[in-house]
Amino acid sequence: MQPTLYPWQVLSVIVAGILNDQQQRVIDYLKEENRVLREQLGSKQIRLTDNQRRRLAVLGKALGRKVLSEICSIVTPDTIMRWHRKLIANKYDGSKARKPGRPRVMREIRKLVIRFALENRLWGYERIEGELGKL
Repeated sequence: MQPTLYPWQVLSVIVAGILNDQQQRVIDYLKEENRVLREQLGSKQIRLTDNQRRRLAVLGKALGRKVLSEICSIVTPDTIMRWHRKLIANKYDGSKARKPGRPRVMREIRKLVIRFALENRLWGYERIEGELGKL
């Protein structure tokens, strides 16, 4: 039994082929443009900002090392992967959540503790803490 092809299926395959062909031509053009720009730069080293490295690392990771080895012209695929690893390491290092030192005690609480201590000389810190807990 042979599967039945509907006209919309044939049409979708044709449109997909046309779009794929167009995308491939755009990619080929951009590759050649990169080669021309690279030739113009010669042996000069390109200085990238952290933001540029971050953007290349995110897009490069999505492509994968194999594809990068075919299209990279500015840096090597290993460099892009290293940037991505560093980006991920910095993202999850917890430095944004950390603050130096112990958090400060509110001024009102400090005044209240001092007042309790002065008014009740026999109370220790545990009793003062207990009384504060009741408030």
